[in-house]
Amino acid sequence: MLGFSMIQLAREHSDKFDKELRQQLIHLYKPLRRTPCFLHRFIENRLKKSKKLPVIIEFEHMYSALNKVHDVVELDGKSKIMQEFPSTSSCSAELTAKTIEKLMSNDCQIKKIYYDREVKALLDVASPSVHAQQLNQKGITGKGINIAIVDTGVHPHEDLTQPTNRIVAFKDFVNNKLEPYDDNGHGTHCAGDAAGNGFSSDLRYRGTAPEAGIVGVKVLNQMGSGSLSTIVSGVQWCIDHKEEHKIDIISLSLGAAADESDCNDPLVQIVDKAWESGIVVCVAAGNSGPDQRTIGTPGISAKVITVGAMDDQDTINRTDEDIAPFSSRGPACGEVSKPDILAPGVNIVSLRAPGSFLDKTSKSSRVDDDYFSLSGTSMATPICAGIVALILQAHAEESPDQVKQRLLDTAIDRGLPEYVQGAGYVDAVKAVDSSNDA
Repeated sequence: MLGFSMIQLAREHSDKFDKELRQQLIHLYKPLRRTPCFLHRFIENRLKKSKKLPVIIEFEHMYSALNKVHDVVELDGKSKIMQEFPSTSSCSAELTAKTIEKLMSNDCQIKKIYYDREVKALLDVASPSVHAQQLNQKGITGKGINIAIVDTGVHPHEDLTQPTNRIVAFKDFVNNKLEPYDDNGHGTHCAGDAAGNGFSSDLRYRGTAPEAGIVGVKVLNQMGSGSLSTIVSGVQWCIDHKEEHKIDIISLSLGAAADESDCNDPLVQIVDKAWESGIVVCVAAGNSGPDQRTIGTPGISAKVITVGAMDDQDTINRTDEDIAPFSSRGPACGEVSKPDILAPGVNIVSLRAPGSFLDKTSKSSRVDDDYFSLSGTSMATPICAGIVALILQAHAEESPDQVKQRLLDTAIDRGLPEYVQGAGYVDAVKAVDSSNDA
């Protein structure tokens, strides 16, 4: 089989195909293992013309190359360009193997092609333990700051809509619905971790920034999964609508396995662009601990704030806390020190989305009528994003780099290795009150 064209293509352009795409091209020949040799060439041609692969194409120079790529793609009635991502000089597409072969032989200024693989939501008393309530009592509540929850959607829970509606915008990249909803439940929980105000619990279950605004961006489906291109679309939308919706922070409690050979994949590229546009980006480290080198993408980005999870033992006292065993460990790509910081992520009570997938399948996690308990770096991330909202309310002039440095400089050292804890456990009061010369 070594002589087959897709195997030769994968080898010849190994630097321009990510690992998953190389594997997909080679796996094209699986059906031939039980096929007589004299039929191989005929079946190979059929497979190359019929098998479609979802990809993201990164260009050396996007606009000078895109017309040429369109010309090649249009010759194949089964291939098509899906979306363009100007911020990262890339586009998503569905291509037959034959079209990929043609693109690589037509000098289309292609820098790299990535398989558009699956991305998942990262699942596996928090606010008092990070001292956010002390700031809330002083009027530092995240008011005037908006957090984009890029996830499974947002249910219009009373803790987000009463006494005033703080869901300031909603965009659905999955089903194109106009009104806020969440058919999975994960995004709603994350929104509450960051900005729930405790309206339905007499203030018992509150997020770290209970007056911050929420921008719901649905990029994951009912099962909590999506694709690289959909996530890129969601973050690109946040960049494009930053001023319109005053998006200050993006919280990403999702990820995919990182490819150690590629530290600059499409998710890393787009979150870096968001950061450079002035948006603070908080990303979950992942739930693949306790092994080292388990940080997911886009958490491997050196720019963003990558958040691991602490187990606060359901107490405000910090002396009994420990790293959650599931929290992913670094170092990350290129020996980048990750995670950056830890926040509570075990048994976090937040908002319930009635009738959602998680609500139906995990009934034991319901807390009273309006709340739900979940664990994961998914929960730690929006808790950290809420603290960022408090910082930005108090220090509106600070850049993403300055906000990140403030968090790192004031984190509580838990005496763990850097690849486990980063700078340590987040402390909202110290982060807001400290002087910052970053």
